[in-house]
Amino acid sequence: MRKVLLLLMVFTLFMACRYDVLEQPEETIMDDFSATTAYPLSIPPFFPPMDIPADNPLTNESVLLGRYLFWEKKLSINQTQSCGSCHLPQHGFSDSAVFSVGAEGQIGERQSMALINLGWARYFFWDGRTATLEDQVVQPVENPIEMHEEWSQVVEKLQNDTLYPPLFKAAFGSPKVTKKRAAKALSSFLRTMISAGSKFDQQRIGLYQFTDSEYRGFVLFQTEGGSPDQVPGGSFGADCFHCHGFGDMQFTNGLFHNNGLDAHFSKDPGRALVTFNPLDSGKFKVPTLRNIALTAPYMHDGRFQTLSDVIEHYNSGGHPSTTIDSFMKFTSGGLQLSETSKSDLIAFLHCLTDTAFIHNESFSDPHE
Repeated sequence: MRKVLLLLMVFTLFMACRYDVLEQPEETIMDDFSATTAYPLSIPPFFPPMDIPADNPLTNESVLLGRYLFWEKKLSINQTQSCGSCHLPQHGFSDSAVFSVGAEGQIGERQSMALINLGWARYFFWDGRTATLEDQVVQPVENPIEMHEEWSQVVEKLQNDTLYPPLFKAAFGSPKVTKKRAAKALSSFLRTMISAGSKFDQQRIGLYQFTDSEYRGFVLFQTEGGSPDQVPGGSFGADCFHCHGFGDMQFTNGLFHNNGLDAHFSKDPGRALVTFNPLDSGKFKVPTLRNIALTAPYMHDGRFQTLSDVIEHYNSGGHPSTTIDSFMKFTSGGLQLSETSKSDLIAFLHCLTDTAFIHNESFSDPHE
């Protein structure tokens, strides 16, 4: 009997010591970046520094893993859809559909936002419900009208795929696949998707000169709208710069505004769904105007098909409401831009197109 008890004790001790890292709970897994190589991030001229989380350094190995995950259809419930399915390069990494179709045929509720220069963004999604890329990238997977998969199932699928354990080991020091590590890798990849090769960028460094029409549009873009006798500082401009300024080169202030799309917000209250503050009703995140000519349709609900439609919305003044932004000063009468001014403004907006960005092989599908 004593021998049996002794054997049981030895066996129990052996099993306790045999603690395989692949069986560890996710929260106990430690990342090891000692064998990784720093990604050579190049900040474009006039751009501010990029804030990168201390626990998620930008490495070649993590970026490569993130690229594979971005285009990985195993992230969806039926292995038919990847992140790239709704963020297509030819459309500025957005979707040409008004609402994207989910993995099981579900129709989305908002237009897919363009994935451009997200390393400088402060909030994510149209309603800003996440404040970090790491939090943002995990949500579409479990969203029932997008990929509709459980992260536990994604982890299992990736762990059993011969491709991924070596990639996770290279990026994080062990072959263990976790949701947190996947989020870090995806975020790292997205931070490398930098667009700074448009005509506007080239003009800033002296490699391009605006045409007369483009220059007039550029001036209109940064000029106060309205008549001087009706609006303080009014100069008959297009009044774009308040929300789409280029001081940090992003053509968005990254904040939330009600730009007069609707008078009532029962269908989609926007930011108020996050803050529960009625004063945020009808407010949505200001999107970047970079590559705007490629990312139609426009607005959170894709209601406008062309840049002309968008300009006409602001030109007409939009719809007054209790939360309309103070910058929408023209809900009575509108901007009153001439046809020539509208054409010039569109010419300038086309100067924000970066064809090198959408054709960058570093962002393409590595599975093909």
